[in-house]
Amino acid sequence: MSESEQLSFAQLALSAPVLKALTDVGYETPSPIQAETIPLLLEGRDVLGQAQTGTGKTAAFALPALSNIDIKQQDPQILVLAPTRELAIQVAEAFQKYAKHIKGFNVLPIYGGQEYGGQIRSLKRGVHAVVGTPGRVMDHIRKGTLKLDGLKTLVLDEADEMLRMGFIDDVEWILEQTPKTRQIALFSATMPTQVRRIATAHLSNPAQVTIKMKTATAEKIRQRFWPVSGMHKLDALTRILEAETFDGMIIFVRTRIVTVELAEKLSARGFAATALNGDIPQAQRERTVEQLKKGKLDILVATDVAARGLDVERISHVVNYDIPHDTEAYIHRIGRTGRAGREGDAILFVAPRERRMLNAIERATNSKIELMELPSTELINDKRIAQFKQAIANTLATEDLGLFKHLIEQYQNEHNVPAIEIASALAKLVQGDSPLLLQHKPVPRSDKAWESRDNDKPRSRDRGAERPPRQRKDAPPEKGLQRFRVEVGHIHKVMPGNLVGAIANEAGIDSQNIGRINIFDDHSTIDLPADMPEDIFASLKKVWVAGQTLNISREGEAPKAPSKRSPARRNDDDRGRVFDEDKPKRAFKGTRDAGDKPVKKAKPGVKARERERQKAAAKAKAKTATAKAKKAKVAGKAKKKSNGKPTL
Repeated sequence: MSESEQLSFAQLALSAPVLKALTDVGYETPSPIQAETIPLLLEGRDVLGQAQTGTGKTAAFALPALSNIDIKQQDPQILVLAPTRELAIQVAEAFQKYAKHIKGFNVLPIYGGQEYGGQIRSLKRGVHAVVGTPGRVMDHIRKGTLKLDGLKTLVLDEADEMLRMGFIDDVEWILEQTPKTRQIALFSATMPTQVRRIATAHLSNPAQVTIKMKTATAEKIRQRFWPVSGMHKLDALTRILEAETFDGMIIFVRTRIVTVELAEKLSARGFAATALNGDIPQAQRERTVEQLKKGKLDILVATDVAARGLDVERISHVVNYDIPHDTEAYIHRIGRTGRAGREGDAILFVAPRERRMLNAIERATNSKIELMELPSTELINDKRIAQFKQAIANTLATEDLGLFKHLIEQYQNEHNVPAIEIASALAKLVQGDSPLLLQHKPVPRSDKAWESRDNDKPRSRDRGAERPPRQRKDAPPEKGLQRFRVEVGHIHKVMPGNLVGAIANEAGIDSQNIGRINIFDDHSTIDLPADMPEDIFASLKKVWVAGQTLNISREGEAPKAPSKRSPARRNDDDRGRVFDEDKPKRAFKGTRDAGDKPVKKAKPGVKARERERQKAAAKAKAKTATAKAKKAKVAGKAKKKSNGKPTL
């Protein structure tokens, strides 16, 4: 489908409140997966979608689900399962954004590491949509706090990732608890055998949607990204604009409102910038583009739709101030530079929570996006000084200064002030209140996790590929990792996926950054980042997996005795945990393993049994002696009575 033939959201039969919310956020045209999936879900069909992260899947299932919502029904009508807490939060926020004009709509994210009390109270008050990780969703279903009788739509987001993290059995159990009339949408970047088996078993005549990724990008476009967590985006953008040598630039943002706000802020900082969005009349947009071509403007702050098809030779840089909502939008954006064989630069701002989208963009463009360093304060100040000197030189060369020379000479004679001091005062007068030089502030360095992103590459699924030699169990950890010991092993029936899922969710450590796992009889070892913060290390000690606390310790250190406190009172990981606010009921006695099967109590050891036997024997002996003494006393009383002697 060409750009000119592309559908608009208004043509997809979405509800009026949902369309109004899309207009507010500036979305006008659906991505390919949205255009194909939304009509199918609105019809009530089950959908099996294969698409990479970053293609717009969230809106593809959220928009039709919200359009079919019954706001009067307070029990959950939508359930979305996500592999990680970060994704669950993002999806819940997206639902809230798209339901902005649906009065009374409530969505609840539920995931491990969060207190149960707040989740239970929200569920009792009533929610229309629940977004959660499989382990925590299972807990609420078993407890009876999450009722699925009125469920209309179930979404499995990133099913292959849930399989890789060991959640697939949990997902199947949840599917079995849902009503047969519910609609299912399953999305996965790849289709492993187990994911296809679930689709065959639980989806009813599903429509299959496959989105092929575009990988063509201009070879002469240099792509860089800046992680914006350490500095405000506007400050980072200002530094880049001052340090980069550019001719013309387009700065892409998500919404029309932000185009105006950002253009005004840049203009206030001395840049020739203006907004370009769909609300601006066509004639004015054409004049703006013409000004950019002629050099009267240097920067356009634009939305995707407004800049589509824009071809201006002067555009040397594209800045993605807001990361695009799908990879195709990114490819369209950076295509505004590097045209007709020219070189270009593309810069992408990425927040920590948007790292998954960065990986998706790299896969879509088939290229590694390099990490850029923000220019230092010294570099910015050197450039400002050079520009100041150049402005003086240009003025001396091109302007008629006769009148001003006469006035300065007059002032010098009247006040006996050196010419250099007069020139300094005039420079200060021209500069105004804004300082010429930046105050020295250290530029925040990028986090090490951003620098070592080679671990983020998806694992190869080519069975025929040559595999690296298997590492020995005693092989040292890889660079940047440290070996830790956890007190759970084969006797507890733990699997690597249980450990990865628990640690990834509780510590917020990307599963790709978890190293080698060795499982022994009564404990396991796991390689984790060496610079793991102490607060995360402390929280991992309390995580329950396979009915045991991890009680994590650094290898070589003696582990502390595990807490005897019941797992029912802990606020830990999704997996390996039974909860209750007060006291576990009979149906939930004991602990459970990561797959929620009851764990049998361990039999006492030999010494313990011997102690119990000795204790029982001593108790029986004491009881016998007491009985004999009592009998003898009674017999003595009877004898004295028969002799006629009074008893005392």
